[in-house]
Amino acid sequence: MNTSNDTSFTVMTEEKILAAPESEYMSPQQLDFFRQRLQEERRLLLSNAQATTTHLQDNESTPDPSDRASVEEEHTLELRVRDRERKMLKKIEDAITRIDSGDYGYCEETGEPIGVARLLARPTATLSIEAQERREKLKKMHGG
Repeated sequence: MNTSNDTSFTVMTEEKILAAPESEYMSPQQLDFFRQRLQEERRLLLSNAQATTTHLQDNESTPDPSDRASVEEEHTLELRVRDRERKMLKKIEDAITRIDSGDYGYCEETGEPIGVARLLARPTATLSIEAQERREKLKKMHGG
């Protein structure tokens, strides 16, 4: 049986999403594509966190003070990266929640579409490029 006209079986790709007409913006297929992308990113971050935990638990003790300092510096850097990833996990969870609520893909400031290209580059985006630029300009003006 041919299911070529059944869109529920259409595999979305970046190319198809970029080529889609505006009327298909945040269609169920597009939302599913972004949900899968966010879930994969979450899986990778959680996997990295597990690897860090294992690595830190395998902490080999070394009698040489300079070696010990190097190991501690490496662990500090690793924990800093994991902290950034923890913050990214929160953004991913928030984006998945927005998909569930029907708000995904729309600027939280203006309600306008964020745009497929921006979401492909940054699936956790909550602001349109214009709103983001305004926010950054205000931050600069107020020394933030």
